[in-house]
Amino acid sequence: MPRASALLLAALLAGCGTQGVSPRASWNGAFPAGWQFAAPRPPVVGRYTMVSSDHPLASAVGVDVLRRGGNAIDAAVAVGLALAVVHPQAGNLAGGGFLVYRAADGRSFSLDYRETAPAAATRDMYLDSTGALTDQSLTGALASGVPGSVAGLVEMHRRFGRLPWREVVAPAIALARDGFVLDQHRAEVFTASEERLRRFPSTVAAFFAAGGRPAAGDTLRQPDLARTLELIADSGAAAFYRGSIADRIVAQMQRSGGIITREDLARYEPKWREPIRATYRGWHIISMPPPSSGGVTLTEMLNVLEGYHPLPAFGSAQLLHLQIEAMRRAFTDRNRYLGDPDFVAMPIERLTSKAYAEQLRHDIDPGRATPSTAMPAIIEGRETTHYSIVDQEGNAAAVTTTLNDNFGSALVVDSAGFLLNDEMDDFAAKPGTPNLFGLVQGEANAIQPGRRMLSAMTPTLVLDSKDRLAMVVGSPGGPTIITAVLQVISNILDQRMTLSQAVSAPRIHHQGLPDSVQWEPDGITADERRALEAMGHVFRQRPTHLADVNAVLITPHRLEGFADPRRGGGAAGW
Repeated sequence: MPRASALLLAALLAGCGTQGVSPRASWNGAFPAGWQFAAPRPPVVGRYTMVSSDHPLASAVGVDVLRRGGNAIDAAVAVGLALAVVHPQAGNLAGGGFLVYRAADGRSFSLDYRETAPAAATRDMYLDSTGALTDQSLTGALASGVPGSVAGLVEMHRRFGRLPWREVVAPAIALARDGFVLDQHRAEVFTASEERLRRFPSTVAAFFAAGGRPAAGDTLRQPDLARTLELIADSGAAAFYRGSIADRIVAQMQRSGGIITREDLARYEPKWREPIRATYRGWHIISMPPPSSGGVTLTEMLNVLEGYHPLPAFGSAQLLHLQIEAMRRAFTDRNRYLGDPDFVAMPIERLTSKAYAEQLRHDIDPGRATPSTAMPAIIEGRETTHYSIVDQEGNAAAVTTTLNDNFGSALVVDSAGFLLNDEMDDFAAKPGTPNLFGLVQGEANAIQPGRRMLSAMTPTLVLDSKDRLAMVVGSPGGPTIITAVLQVISNILDQRMTLSQAVSAPRIHHQGLPDSVQWEPDGITADERRALEAMGHVFRQRPTHLADVNAVLITPHRLEGFADPRRGGGAAGW
């Protein structure tokens, strides 16, 4: 184990007192034989700052902003806009997201810039004449909610940024204008989505200008997107929501059957909300409140697991059983109770209480799976992106943003160069009926004008017992976001893994319904799977990689950044 990681654990665990944390200095286990990431690469190390994101170029942009005197929020804006250029399947201008921010003075904030349903949206807008679901919530203009990303980035910069606005937008303009070399991961996503993207001439013009699909090694230039970013650099949110960009969005809606109007755009506002605060074995957790379900669901799972002293060894059937049962119960509550706080009353205090977790724990049979109740699951698309930032002053930003599906609605706004989201599919298009992912959505998340669709995004900060920043973490991955964040936190705090080990470790996922375990290829041994199946757990789906964590760990002498090896991310620091 690297000396700095050992020092971090020694210093932080010393502050936990008798909270049930094992005195072991480091993890001494092993990943299953054949696990793809059994020998994780070392973290990126920085003395002053760190950025971890889904693209190395975006992380480099963030560090450059920090070197020039910017703070964590300046870097968060620059990274978010850079991802809109270099990571187009999830980075965005016309999506939405969440920020969890902790200032160096100890104050914490959360910003909700989730999309909203247009004023003309109706409960049954995605049903045909027979009452069956169509695919219009997934592809094309009608799938798009009113975007929040530009307003959110402008608002966080207005309140906490230090550098001039134009200066933090400039790197994204340069990347769009001058182009960047497409890597293998991004090229593969273009290949997988080509048929869908080619449905729209404006999308073909943006990404397939040379005729063929973008390939690894190609230089992707986006001149229309560069001009849009120039307008945003000049006029901020006004250009996007009231100016010429708004005109182009509305014109695209009118040509393509969408319903977003100039009035919808002009009315959009991001909202500052009170973060979810929790404790786990003496550590402090700060995460995102509704309309993100991440903070509440993460807290409920941590509270359930906290009652086991200590947790069983990593990878054991006993640990996996307890994690599955905690996930099952927390997701059932998520789908029953959570939604847009401006529309739905939610028992958050009860769901996040230790007393409630004790009740849930009482019903967990240590040797048998508990069948899920018939509470439907709510899901969002998996092509989200997360980045974690710590600056030289100790300010920390955890940001998760999304278009929903790969490339959102697949529709680029003509002559503007950016993709529209398909976030309307996160609503219950038909309560009680499976959506694209085979999951059923709940009544509390039905479509309603002005409403924000429920999300699983879980940007999270971890502090030690003395309120010192210890970790910044988050992930894309739909509902697997929440369980990935849970497992990375537990891997470090319970299992004593290094950051690289904790993020690279195999994961599982359970979300109540469908009542089956999701797992990763070679991530569970045959013996452990047989033991879980003997308990009544079901493995129906094919194994697939789960989530894509980007995290920063703070040590007494350095910062460690690590981008998940499952995709093409990268960390940078100095």
